[in-house]
Amino acid sequence: MLGLIPAPIHRAIMPIAHRLRHRWRRFLGRPIAGVSVVVTNLQGDVLLLRHSYGPKVWALPGGGLKRGEDPQECARREVREELGIELKALHEVARLHEVLSGSPHTAYILTATCNVQPKPDRREVVEARYFPSHSLPEPLGELTKARIAAWKKRGTASP
Repeated sequence: MLGLIPAPIHRAIMPIAHRLRHRWRRFLGRPIAGVSVVVTNLQGDVLLLRHSYGPKVWALPGGGLKRGEDPQECARREVREELGIELKALHEVARLHEVLSGSPHTAYILTATCNVQPKPDRREVVEARYFPSHSLPEPLGELTKARIAAWKKRGTASP
């Protein structure tokens, strides 16, 4: 359905939808959950993106869990929809409990290795590329910083 809306119009309405979603979450105050995916290429570079809405920061791919959805399936869906990448092996490296839009939020941090170049959907995501993990771009979102720190803390061993 959303694919029927031309990309420039979709990008134009995303900031409005983002603000409405933020206010709705704050009003309801219900617990929510989502995923962030640390995708690295074979050289260990980290895939980051910039959205067409919200703060103009670099962020990790991810999104909200649908009711009854498994975090790994959510991660695959979000990365496929936003970046055109099919992820195979995913590993959960952390669960963070935080507040997002005034609601309790559980963030599932997953990791995957992929050597495919991202193809941003140009609707939700306007730019995506790999960066060396020791030289990430600025500005990084605060949530992104915390999620990357959790990923780095897990060490090099697979969970």
